[in-house]
Amino acid sequence: MSKGKLYLIPTPLGEDSLQTIPAYVIEILHRLDYFIAERAKTARHFIKSTTPVKAFSELEFFELNKRTLPEELNSFLAPAKAGHDIGLLSEAGCPGVADPGADIVKIAHQQGIQVVPLVGPSSILLALMASGMNGQSFAFQGYLSPKPFELTKDLKRLESLSIKHKQTQIFIETPYRNNKLIEQAVKTLAPNTRFCIAADLATPQEYVKTKTIKDWKMSKTPELHKVPAIFLIQG
Repeated sequence: MSKGKLYLIPTPLGEDSLQTIPAYVIEILHRLDYFIAERAKTARHFIKSTTPVKAFSELEFFELNKRTLPEELNSFLAPAKAGHDIGLLSEAGCPGVADPGADIVKIAHQQGIQVVPLVGPSSILLALMASGMNGQSFAFQGYLSPKPFELTKDLKRLESLSIKHKQTQIFIETPYRNNKLIEQAVKTLAPNTRFCIAADLATPQEYVKTKTIKDWKMSKTPELHKVPAIFLIQG
């Protein structure tokens, strides 16, 4: 018996942006009976928005998050071993990129299960595209420290890396700490360092601005409490 495939299915970055998901992705989504997602509730909400052809009672969901035990991961791919295709969904954006789904993708490769990435929105790439910063050399750094002193050190370290390697540094923050991070960045970074704030990407509320720190200090920074955002630095 041939094995099923693991489809990496992108999801919208926000409400009212289903149009960012290509039609062929939704066609594949509607064929599947098995899904791996960080939260089954979020996955069901997304699937419902696509007007599915199957009832939810026909679908099976496996949750992959910080509470998932490592020994459970192999069982999530059991349907693929039995010949069924599986869909891997992110909470928002592309599975496996700044997303726990990378663990399942790694195991799929180890077990000879074909991995099929599908086209969709990536907040990291959209922010980089819109920033006007170096798109030839860049690094995604994930989350910085939430502690003010350590955050200052992290920001200076990324600024130094950007200058040394002529490289754009990209990072994210827990949405409820966005405003504090912006305040700290404006206070910490050098006047001529460019700082990009990209929020609510691919939604009607999209906000993208790149300015030098000197210019940010002379203008009002956006209110981004609990808003999904990406930050970029180029020294």
